[in-house]
Amino acid sequence: MKKSARFKKLKDKLDREAFYDLHKAIELIKELSTANFDETIEISVKLGIDAKKEHVRGTTSLPYGTGKTKKVLVLAEGDKLKEAELAGADFAGGDDKIARIKEGWLDFDIIIATPDMMPKVSKLGKILGPRGLMPNPKAGTVTQEISKVINEVKKGRIEFKMDKTGCIHSGTGKVSFSNKKIEENITQFLKDLWEAKPSGAKGIYFKKVCLSSTMGPSIKVDLRNVAELTK
Repeated sequence: MKKSARFKKLKDKLDREAFYDLHKAIELIKELSTANFDETIEISVKLGIDAKKEHVRGTTSLPYGTGKTKKVLVLAEGDKLKEAELAGADFAGGDDKIARIKEGWLDFDIIIATPDMMPKVSKLGKILGPRGLMPNPKAGTVTQEISKVINEVKKGRIEFKMDKTGCIHSGTGKVSFSNKKIEENITQFLKDLWEAKPSGAKGIYFKKVCLSSTMGPSIKVDLRNVAELTK
């Protein structure tokens, strides 16, 4: 895809070979973010592990959220449905909601399911899997603790998952957030990603860390600074 003249002009302001500490990188992100909407601060981490042999997946609770309210669907039955509604689920149901998904309904950002619903939910794998919506015990979205997980998601809990190239991408807030809030969100993300390191992984875990805004150029973060943040 051809880059816009605006993007090229912004990118030219950067030293492309330089690495910046997190504080300075955030300042640059804000300076170079000039779109007419509140851009998302995105982080990209290249992991130094064999993506064919090991996989990294987990969750983190950003102290100040992502700046986006997620629509939560709960798949459950009986008392758990009532619990979901009281806890603030946007949608809650059982067979009725599963039938709607089969018909193409996907107006939600995350699914939380009780374990007893998973035999039925698993049949939606071809629909939900490619979109990253399939509930998973490791991500905490297959659970009996419906209220707890809904509250965490609404407050800023997000899931991260390594792609086939060994990279992890995630939103970590909005440009409109204060520098302090962005920095604390990113620090928490990096700490939890570090904790998700496979026990058998050897060598350098964080090979490259970059930040960008939705429409802005990529900024490389000094890995020495990352190491200090994740201690």
